[in-house]
Amino acid sequence: MFKKILRISLYVVLSIIGILLVSFVTLKVIYNEELPQGEKGAPADELAQQMLEAIKHEEFTQAKEIHWEFRGVNRYKWKLQEDIVEVFWKDYHVELQTKTPEKSKVYQNDKEIEGEEQKEAIAYATINFNNDSFWLIAPHKVFDEGVERQVIEKGNKQKLLVTYTSGGSTPGDSYLWELDENYMPISMKMWVSILPFDGVEAKWVDWQMTPGGFPLPQQRTFFGVEIPISDVEVLR
Repeated sequence: MFKKILRISLYVVLSIIGILLVSFVTLKVIYNEELPQGEKGAPADELAQQMLEAIKHEEFTQAKEIHWEFRGVNRYKWKLQEDIVEVFWKDYHVELQTKTPEKSKVYQNDKEIEGEEQKEAIAYATINFNNDSFWLIAPHKVFDEGVERQVIEKGNKQKLLVTYTSGGSTPGDSYLWELDENYMPISMKMWVSILPFDGVEAKWVDWQMTPGGFPLPQQRTFFGVEIPISDVEVLR
């Protein structure tokens, strides 16, 4: 009886592994798009500038603070004019100096800590802020230091390919922005190191004006699943 149960269990496990393997191979075939190549220089910069004008980038740069929560785990108070972001998770609070992370302060249960635990907390805050803020305001980062821009012509449409050659947590990642007729971003395809698939698309939809005078999308979806950004607040 035990051997029979063991055989059935083994069959179920192998079946699940087989299904997962077939699913992975299928997705790899579907999402195996080559990174496109386009035109750099003035045409790409002009398209990027048109997108920034559409999303009111100048107003974004003048915002005092942006608060939000990601995955219901990490909470942020980003003080844009001071290059500081306060990062909260569990019983940790990091005052992250975005330009000089080594000068950041770390608190646990409101008590400042130092040493190896401090370094680990700063690394956590830095990596998560880089990722979570990107999902919040990615289109505003197309002229960041180390970013290369290309215009991709497809049919009668122009798309903007941006590659982050340095900086951030995952240099080398590329994103292809699709814009509507008013140059508002509506989706981006991704060629990124943390994903096993190339050319996966994320939607950015329902842009609404914030109190800061610039719009943010109310929905960002990936594989049909909404990116878990909540409690967004802009202070001007």
